[in-house]
Amino acid sequence: MFGENGRERVAYEVDAFNEQLGIVVEIEAGRGARGNAAYRDLIRTSLIVGAKYLALGVMLEYRHQSSGKTTHVKSYEDTKNQLDAVYASGRLKLPFDGLLLFGY
Repeated sequence: MFGENGRERVAYEVDAFNEQLGIVVEIEAGRGARGNAAYRDLIRTSLIVGAKYLALGVMLEYRHQSSGKTTHVKSYEDTKNQLDAVYASGRLKLPFDGLLLFGY
């Protein structure tokens, strides 16, 4: 968002941005799967001037300890299901020409 004299009022830090091609890159760490990082990345990227594509990287699986027990979170699968639901519903129109989800 821009304020007085065209100065930024709201700015987002992204992992990478190619202005020429309009590609925003976001790489989420393991805890991102638990914190709805994919939703945040969709909304924030939607607000970036010139963003045409989002490349979103998430862990294939995230493991963490909770109360002495190891919990497995299928980050890639969960994020893919979230994105499929957003696009399939048609209720939320995103201003992207494309979105790439990749697992690492």
